Amino acid sequence: MTNVRETPTPPIPGSLAGKVAFVAGASRGIGATVAAALAAEGAAVAVAARSEHPGKLPGTIVSVAAAITNSGGHALPVVCDVTDEKSVEHAVAQTVYELGGIDILVANAGVLWLGPVENTPLKRWQLCLDVNLTGVFLVTKEVIPHVRTRGAGSLIAITTTGVDLVEHGANAYWVSKAATERLYLGLAADLRDDNIAVNCLSPSRVVLTEGWRAGGGGLKIPPEMVEPPEALTF
Repeated sequence: MTNVRETPTPPIPGSLAGKVAFVAGASRGIGATVAAALAAEGAAVAVAARSEHPGKLPGTIVSVAAAITNSGGHALPVVCDVTDEKSVEHAVAQTVYELGGIDILVANAGVLWLGPVENTPLKRWQLCLDVNLTGVFLVTKEVIPHVRTRGAGSLIAITTTGVDLVEHGANAYWVSKAATERLYLGLAADLRDDNIAVNCLSPSRVVLTEGWRAGGGGLKIPPEMVEPPEALTF
């Protein structure tokens, strides 16, 4: 029998060839779509989330990374609970060790609660702040030194148009996303001299992800107010 050495699949050529992206909250929905789009442009992608094994919602970091790899891209599944500082530190360290560094962060991990303030349990309020705000803070804080060593890079937080829809009242989700926008607005000034771009990316309409369907409180969204997650990658 002749031993045949398999030829590695060459990296996808693209505008992000040679770059490494860390996508938090990438096991489904917007995060999974953005991770695939970054890989299609040639980036090596750390697919980061808590969802290592199948759960109530479809999608895991393993399945998303496998889909990217099967399409010819380069993806690394990384377990990451954005509310746990040690988990974030380990996930970022694993990414740097295995992929060589980090150039791009997409802070997408999020939870949804759209109930009015008087009907919001404290644990739901805290969960939105823990994931949507503190989670962004933790992954951003941990990634910045690695992006800085690359000489340039990009930090992106996924937010929502709901921040400005004050006529629709208040809820924990919009408050947490508004705080994230303020965090990144200040970071843009802090990191300007490091040649690190800092931006928030918000859907122009509602993206009916698995998370939205599970936590949207049964709200009926008109078809004209819906857009696919792919809209954020154009």
